[in-house]
Amino acid sequence: MMAVQNINTLNMYNVKKIVTTCPHCFNTLKNEYPALGGHFEVIHHSQYLQELINNGKLTVQGGEFRGKKITYHDSCYMGRANGIYEAPRDVLTALDADLVELKRCRTTGLCCGAGGAQMFKEDEKGDKRINTERAEEILETDATIVAANCPFCITMLQDGMKAKDKQDDIMVYDLSEMIVKGNNW
Repeated sequence: MMAVQNINTLNMYNVKKIVTTCPHCFNTLKNEYPALGGHFEVIHHSQYLQELINNGKLTVQGGEFRGKKITYHDSCYMGRANGIYEAPRDVLTALDADLVELKRCRTTGLCCGAGGAQMFKEDEKGDKRINTERAEEILETDATIVAANCPFCITMLQDGMKAKDKQDDIMVYDLSEMIVKGNNW
């Protein structure tokens, strides 16, 4: 009922294109809303940034990220669920950084640990939290910066860095933050 109400509101305003900052919203709007009558062009902000850079509408200088070792975490709903791997990497490449891939990336990427509402419930039995394991993989790259494109992933990766006492050594950023900081706006 909520989706139908959202679709009716968006149609009332004649919305044609939606840019999301959340891969979960991207997936829902792009893949689930059409069955309910919601036919919109849906893109994630990493795709939008790539489009702006490629069309010369956004100039990226790199700034403090130029030459820095950066790794990128593929969010589940952008990567494995929707096959979008290159747009965020192209944005990072525009920063003139040294992009280092994680051991598990792209089609074999590892979840940040927030998926399936894990972020909001008590841990289940196990040897290690998923975000701690992901933090260990990040540490193996010797990167000082982790880029992500999902607010849930960012929170989980930051928590993973805290669990390893590396929150002051390895910064976790959204791609859009990196564009702003890289251009010194």
